[in-house]
Amino acid sequence: MEKKQPLRGRLGKEMDEKAAAYTASLPFDRRLYRQDIAGSIAHAKMLAKQDIITDKEAEFIVMALISIRQEIEQGKFVFLLRQEDIHMCIESRLFEKIGDVAGKLHTARSRNDQVALDMRLYVKETIGQTLEKLTDFQRALLALSEANKDVIIPGYTHVQRAQPVMLAHHLLAYFEMAERDKGRFGDCLKRTDVLPLGSGALAGVTYPIDREFVAQQLGFSQISRNSLDAVSDRDFVIEYQAAACLAMMHLSRLAEEIVLWSSAEFGFVELDETYAASSSIMPQKKNPDVAELVRGKTGRVYGHLLGFLATMKGLPLAYNRDMQEDKEGLFDTVDTLLASLEVCSGMVRTIRINKQRFLDAAQGNYILATDLADYLAKKGVPFRQAHTAVAELVRYAVEQKKDLSELSLQEYRRFSPQFNEDARSITVASSLAARDVPGGTAPEQVKKALAEAKRRLEVRG
Repeated sequence: MEKKQPLRGRLGKEMDEKAAAYTASLPFDRRLYRQDIAGSIAHAKMLAKQDIITDKEAEFIVMALISIRQEIEQGKFVFLLRQEDIHMCIESRLFEKIGDVAGKLHTARSRNDQVALDMRLYVKETIGQTLEKLTDFQRALLALSEANKDVIIPGYTHVQRAQPVMLAHHLLAYFEMAERDKGRFGDCLKRTDVLPLGSGALAGVTYPIDREFVAQQLGFSQISRNSLDAVSDRDFVIEYQAAACLAMMHLSRLAEEIVLWSSAEFGFVELDETYAASSSIMPQKKNPDVAELVRGKTGRVYGHLLGFLATMKGLPLAYNRDMQEDKEGLFDTVDTLLASLEVCSGMVRTIRINKQRFLDAAQGNYILATDLADYLAKKGVPFRQAHTAVAELVRYAVEQKKDLSELSLQEYRRFSPQFNEDARSITVASSLAARDVPGGTAPEQVKKALAEAKRRLEVRG
């Protein structure tokens, strides 16, 4: 005989089959089984400690929960959609294993604080994984930087060549982005690291529970201060998603540069074949599909954040079933971000640099014009006047189809009498060396920045 749907309470009729499938969260929240069982084990131990259940009952419950976890991990557990969510799935199996003693586990807790606990445990664990992936991404950037620390490239604004910079300086910009991402996730962890269990459905519980004991068992640094807030708070989910959006945005920017730089028009880098794809019709193609998908998947992560913000904005206190929508978007965000960090680390580690192509590009397109303006400014010419003089000089060189180095001193002085022969000896190397300020692209500064980046990784990981 088919079992009735769980938790129908005062309702005399079974839920419509399609409505039951529509409301079930088991297809996606089953991944929370470890967190749910860990929370239940800690709760059972606390109940025994406080003499709310006996030590023997707690022992039966804990042993059965460990057995259930093993069944799930061995693929022997049968998930039934009629059991609605992972909490009821595990509880139903607990009843099958130890009988009515299983019913005592839910003493002094509600599914509302139970699911809030599971989500906080999941996000705490996920933040740790995210920080590890970000650190590995930084290591990949640092390795590529150190292997190419003498490579000079054109720096761009508006996708137009602007000033020469060191490749390592360019890559360390992404290192800094990842460092800020780590800071945001670390900050999110502080507000995630709060135990909600003990809040009950919304008003607390009537039993003499020990919330500090449960927090210690589960590794939480503090307990929630308000039961209404504890069961209805999903700020930590939104914070993780917001930090993930920024991290994906940073990866997407790198991916966009890789797409451009690996094209024949740029030819700055070559992707390893393990991070490229071929064409179904054009046999010569080597497409940057991995980078393109990192760029493309960023949009879906943005969507999850905005979607859940829209879900939460109209909810009165306390728990509402709308909050079930916190999971699918978060899970997909986590999976997408961690996978993107992993493939970007691999792509960076295996990419090949075309040093000469970079250098050729860094020497063309009048890229030293700013240095000439600075040259005049140091001679006492107001910078705006110097800027105008060099702009006219560049226009003249373009018309003459000459590089600035090909112009004579007399031609230079047509635009400013302050030009002397040394102006014509400004080079890419001297341009880089001149930017010898903290945070600048001068080789000595980049060398210091590489050492500092390495030190930060060694100290904080």
